[in-house]
Amino acid sequence: MTKRTDRLDSEYRKEISAIIAGSLKDRVPGMKGLVSVTETRVAPDLKTAKVYVSVYASSPEEKEETLAVLRENAGFIRHELAQVMRMRTVPQLTILSDDSMEYGSKMDAIFADLHREEK
Repeated sequence: MTKRTDRLDSEYRKEISAIIAGSLKDRVPGMKGLVSVTETRVAPDLKTAKVYVSVYASSPEEKEETLAVLRENAGFIRHELAQVMRMRTVPQLTILSDDSMEYGSKMDAIFADLHREEK
């Protein structure tokens, strides 16, 4: 990775988080739970970007609904991003679920069970 794409990853993550928390939440009442942008990866040609989000919702159904809403509104997020970033091209956004937090807590529970069994 180049320094430029690293900087863009960080800047896109920050701005997309602000857009989701601000104008998108106001525009779309169907979003439930807490949405956190955990990572962005901009392609070297700057035409596409993967946006990893973590959704904390009360049920798996609400989580899937929120992810669907985010995916449906990727064009709106891109438009808002273009207003803020002032770049010639703003990448096409692909919204993906980041399940690393769930995986981490699952692993913590497994390790805790193993330590309990040892004692």
